[in-house]
Amino acid sequence: MQEKLLPSPSGWLVLFVLLIGLALDVLLFISGIQRASAFFIIAASAGFLAILFLLRGLYAVAPNESRVLQLFGNYVGTVRDPGLRYTNPLFTRERISVRVRNFETERSKVNDTDGNPVEMAAVVVWRVVDTAVATFEVNDYVNFVRIQSESAVRNLASRYPYDTQEEGQLSLRGNTDEIADKLQAEIQERLDTAGVEVLEARINHLAYAPEIASAMLQRQQAGAIIAARTQIVEGAVSMVQMALDALSTRDIVELDEERKAAMVSNLLVVLCADKSTQPIINTGERDKG
Repeated sequence: MQEKLLPSPSGWLVLFVLLIGLALDVLLFISGIQRASAFFIIAASAGFLAILFLLRGLYAVAPNESRVLQLFGNYVGTVRDPGLRYTNPLFTRERISVRVRNFETERSKVNDTDGNPVEMAAVVVWRVVDTAVATFEVNDYVNFVRIQSESAVRNLASRYPYDTQEEGQLSLRGNTDEIADKLQAEIQERLDTAGVEVLEARINHLAYAPEIASAMLQRQQAGAIIAARTQIVEGAVSMVQMALDALSTRDIVELDEERKAAMVSNLLVVLCADKSTQPIINTGERDKG
């Protein structure tokens, strides 16, 4: 099944002709009454019924809207031209909107790839691009879009961790753009059978489940502290190396291995300490006696 665009003539000319015919039919009916002519009265009544039947062929198409035409259950075509249109009065016309729509999925609780329960919801922007497929291939395309989108969100959450410290590994929290692209692609794959195009899909709610939120927050804080400490130590070692190289190159002072070790220890304490250090000045020992 594929959409077939059907040209539909403007309905204004048809409406004008039918109104003239209705006026003539009224005159014929009045003339039949005046002349007491049963033929004129029957002809006027038949003409009135025919005009009412032909008026059923008039319909309006709004901008960004379409009408799917059927004749006794057979698909005839789709009309997308806006305005007043006219078609066969026997055609049934189903209105299908092709406007851009969006909705928010329900907040789903699902385990990520590490087994941690997380809550996740997404906003999906979509529109109908094939009215024939949307009408005849699925029972209710709006409900189909909603259910398949929520299923895709659950499946995506189970394939990636909430957060990760490994370089190059995708995570739900750390790679929002990449995850959004993958979510859009997965939803689009599911909705191709409904004639729907997914314009955007983006996570708008992501959090650990309440039962583990506190523990995972402590874990994140611990990871951040470890990462910060690692960077501080690496920087301190580099600064100590620079200090030793500068002292040796400029011949400021010559240190033996024991004094170098003491200097390295003191510098690392100063650079890596949480609190500011207190300097101690060695003034030497006073002679006794």
